Amino acid sequence: MAFKKDDNFGEWYSEVVVNSEIIEYHDISGCYILRPWAMEIWELLKEFFDAEIKKLKLKSYYFPLFVTENVVQKKKDHFEGFAPEVAWVTKTGNSELEAPIAIRPTSETAMYPYFAKWIRSHRNLPLRCNQWCSVVRWECSNPIPLIRSREFLWQEGLTVFATKEESDEEVLRILELYRRIYEEFLAVPVSKGRKSEMEKFAGGLYTASVEAFIPNTGRGIQAATSNCLGQNFAKKFEIFFEDENDPAQKKKEKNKRSLVCQNSWAYTTRSIGVMVMTHGDDKGLVLPPRVAPIQVIVIPDPLEDADTTAINEACETIVCTLNQAGIRADLDTRENYSLEWKYSHWEMKGVPLRIEIDLKDLANKQVRVVRRDNGAKVDILSTDLVEHVKVLLDGIQDSLFQTAKQKRDACIEVVYTWDEFTAALNDKKLILAPWCDEEEVEKDVRARTEGNLGSAKTLCAPFDQPDLPEELCALLLESPPRPGRFGAAAID
Repeated sequence: MAFKKDDNFGEWYSEVVVNSEIIEYHDISGCYILRPWAMEIWELLKEFFDAEIKKLKLKSYYFPLFVTENVVQKKKDHFEGFAPEVAWVTKTGNSELEAPIAIRPTSETAMYPYFAKWIRSHRNLPLRCNQWCSVVRWECSNPIPLIRSREFLWQEGLTVFATKEESDEEVLRILELYRRIYEEFLAVPVSKGRKSEMEKFAGGLYTASVEAFIPNTGRGIQAATSNCLGQNFAKKFEIFFEDENDPAQKKKEKNKRSLVCQNSWAYTTRSIGVMVMTHGDDKGLVLPPRVAPIQVIVIPDPLEDADTTAINEACETIVCTLNQAGIRADLDTRENYSLEWKYSHWEMKGVPLRIEIDLKDLANKQVRVVRRDNGAKVDILSTDLVEHVKVLLDGIQDSLFQTAKQKRDACIEVVYTWDEFTAALNDKKLILAPWCDEEEVEKDVRARTEGNLGSAKTLCAPFDQPDLPEELCALLLESPPRPGRFGAAAID
């Protein structure tokens, strides 16, 4: 590694994601090739999330990535929130298109004309759609692999209900699944809360989110969102249903219809980038076992010119035994690489455990196991290997989360005055401050804090709130905060 995490975080991150074979840079700025190591991590996350949402009776769909201009015009206030990022197709070959076609930055406008077609009565509700796809957001300033990409993979759920109560319930249920992805799989601590009016999903009623924080940079990262859209989109796209609970329907009156309530929610391959930033070290990637494509790498260590047959056979047996026990293990018997190179290679890729076997280990019917997260080594009898490996993997998963949480929590600072706020921001803290959630105040905070590090940005009003003195005013002393309401903020 040419760069140290604590010395030059940006260059360190770029080096890690390339050298660990997570991504490769593409010749179009802001676009990246996701290599198998990244795709396997994404597939492990997808396996968990897909199983959970299928329990909620979500159905899989795939909608085209193109959106016509007339559909875009129908929901201007939504698309204006994405306007700087929308890519347009204007030509085919050498011919200009009669009307430009947008490439979806998100799929609400692509799906909702068809929801209006499919939904007629309460019997068609709830409608629950999910798709795994890519979207394009042509963010031109400072793209960062996986964190801020112009094209990225995501999961996108769009659901329709008869009542807002159903929508509200789902918003929180999905948000909890996103928390589990980050905390239980990626071992990244996150805060659940509600986005400010300025930061909420464009055209939506409110947005709930999980927010991550990177102590090295002092920057917050939106990890996933779950949006209640209310009836805003239903009005524009004329999505109605005959409501069995409407008194007019009970009297068999015609043309008495109710608007549906809608949600949308998503998380992206940004999750992988957040994990890399959180756990990586100066040797490279550090993977939590639950998302590691290979949880255990087995490397034989024969003496020079010694017969490798017995050791290789023992290693193959170990890999087979671990795989049969549900542990993702692999064997590296490549002869054209040195032992030291192999160790460094698999450390760079972040494999949680390394098993080494030499002739002495073979004679003693034991193996040496090395942890990636802390370098600890332990000798284990071959007969006890499966049980011990499972314990070690669970220990690594928990240790990574607890370590990350301790680092994150050490950066949290509760402030009550403007001077305290700016001092904490300069110290790269995750700030909890009294908050009124007024857009003009938020704009003023951003303008007044703009500097070398970047301006302050609200992350969310956390659901888990500290006590707020009743007599205290909002941060700028211009308006009172909502009762008991703190907002979380960090460098943008």
